Amino acid sequence: MSASKNNLLSNLKYDFPSGLVVYLVALPLCLGVALASTGRSDLLFSGIIAGVVGGIVVGSLSGSALGVSGPAAGLVVIVLTALDTLGSFEAFLLAVVLAGLLQIIAGFLKAGIIGYYFPSAVIKGMLAAIGITLVLKEIPHAFGYDADFMGDEAFAQKDGQNTFSELFNAVKYSSVGAIVISLVSLALLILFDKPFMKRIQLFKFLPGALFVVMVGTTLNMLFGSVAPQWVLSGEHLVQLPVASNASEFFSFFKTPDFSAFQKVEVYTVAITIAIVASLESLLSVEATDKLDPYKRNTPTNRELIAQGAGNMVSGLIGGLPITQVIVRSSANIESGARSKMATIIHGSILLLSAIFIPKYLNFVPLSCLAVILLMVGYKLSKFSLYKGMYKLGKDQFIPFIVTVIAILSTDLLKGIAIGMVVAIYFILRKNYKHSYHYKKEEHRDGDVITLILSEEVTFLNKGSIGLTLDNLPENSTVIIDGTKSVNIDYDVLEIIQDFKEHTAQQKNITVETRGIKGVSAVGGH
Repeated sequence: MSASKNNLLSNLKYDFPSGLVVYLVALPLCLGVALASTGRSDLLFSGIIAGVVGGIVVGSLSGSALGVSGPAAGLVVIVLTALDTLGSFEAFLLAVVLAGLLQIIAGFLKAGIIGYYFPSAVIKGMLAAIGITLVLKEIPHAFGYDADFMGDEAFAQKDGQNTFSELFNAVKYSSVGAIVISLVSLALLILFDKPFMKRIQLFKFLPGALFVVMVGTTLNMLFGSVAPQWVLSGEHLVQLPVASNASEFFSFFKTPDFSAFQKVEVYTVAITIAIVASLESLLSVEATDKLDPYKRNTPTNRELIAQGAGNMVSGLIGGLPITQVIVRSSANIESGARSKMATIIHGSILLLSAIFIPKYLNFVPLSCLAVILLMVGYKLSKFSLYKGMYKLGKDQFIPFIVTVIAILSTDLLKGIAIGMVVAIYFILRKNYKHSYHYKKEEHRDGDVITLILSEEVTFLNKGSIGLTLDNLPENSTVIIDGTKSVNIDYDVLEIIQDFKEHTAQQKNITVETRGIKGVSAVGGH
């Protein structure tokens, strides 16, 4: 017990600053996703609830050391559509609770195994694409143009704009005050990354992101005295709901409309949320484990159960659906987190700040928060990642780059789906070529050809094996050697048997099989 306590305390000096950084990243994202998902300012707190639950509840139950959960941009369209379909936010909350229950059931049924089937090239492509998306999407906020919600990942926006047109608008409608704050913030973050800064005692515990927020807020206040036309206000600042008393604060929490159980649409929405949230979480788990400097593996079935529990709690108290989110997780890793205490700390700070200091948080400019996210994006999509993938060859690089382009031009799930199709093509192509070893020897009585089957021969290999057998020369001898095979699918056995009984006899081919059960040893003419 004392050993685990010491371990917790030794990690706390890393986890607490990381939790602070993730909190600063999560705050605007929770509010942005809530506004985009509901379209209602009175439901902004639903995003905060989801962030708190994602940090404390999911963080406590999950087996992920560094993953951070909360409301996700990938669910925005689903939430908006569901609210229209169900007619009320309370009925939607019931669907979130049911979605959580489905995720828990899926976890107990071991459905988390799906997470192990995402190719590495696609996961790395996802990380690179999210990095580029963060940079492109946060530049407008850094310039003081906040028309799109912070945290949006889709190429096409609800307002008819897209990622690139928004960059032109950002230049056209930029704010001098925001640009000044962004440039100072960027300089400070670059400075904090220098090794000599880590040797200063104060900055061992004070994260660069927190210092940037303090400086950015102070600068905006100083503009009021020095250059009033530069002052940022309204939509350019954090807009956390402020309660005048305890009663009003508790009114921010909502409960599900349990009478909506009778609506078929509730179950349709619940299934949709469960599937999409589970896929996003499993993708994020794979990506986070790849970024983890200690290379720990997250138990995926436990993750589904944790996410399900989080969604049930979030739905019961008025929060949005939750998934594990790669942006917050990567910020956690970059900040030096060691354990899941950083995730729990971020959720706890989010809750405490929403209760005690919402008024002061609303002085924080979005431009300095955008720069923090911009730096996270840059680190996710460094040139070294592209260079490393290129060196691995086209079988890895093409699925990787296709995933990057597909995500940038659509959204996360569509881009992943396109990347998966390309990756599967290359896997099948490789499988097609390497299901056996072909050896040909010339003899007076005709060619002797040996096909040595690989360790695992599945139905995916039947095309290449069938084609090879069909193209064997007449009057030859073929030895099909399965002695090294652990498993040969029935589909392949059937092809071999059919070849022996028909094609081999027609072409005067002698067939000998070794170590292949279910096929007679010698056949042909």
